[in-house]
Amino acid sequence: MVPLPPSPPPSSATKTMKANRSAHTKPELALRRALFAAGFRYRVNLKVSVPGRNVRPDIVFTRTRVAVFVDGCFWHGCPQHGRMPSDPSGYWHQKIARNQNRDNAVDQALTESGWQVVRLWEHLAMGDAVNQVRTAVAERSAESP
Repeated sequence: MVPLPPSPPPSSATKTMKANRSAHTKPELALRRALFAAGFRYRVNLKVSVPGRNVRPDIVFTRTRVAVFVDGCFWHGCPQHGRMPSDPSGYWHQKIARNQNRDNAVDQALTESGWQVVRLWEHLAMGDAVNQVRTAVAERSAESP
């Protein structure tokens, strides 16, 4: 793991970034409400142990082994909406690249352990997000005896 450069000097951006939640975000809560209304029952922030790491997906369907992540456009480098802050130290570029590398490693570890991973961008329309989760859970339900 490559160490990050020193944090940029404190600024209003630093204060804003520290205030961001890592769990129970507005997009995640909206998806959970929509899934619950559609009849789905799931676990929230359940620790899933896979070889070499512990993972906490945002939403977990334990029976079908489907792990759902709701990724923020900034923190996970959305190609459509992600915007890099101007930072001469390169801190944020490296931070977001590390987040993307970690996401890929988590996806691979979960997949190799028999889980299906669903990653949704925070900007995705709610109907589309619910349909992607519904499809993943239905496919896994059909596979199990």
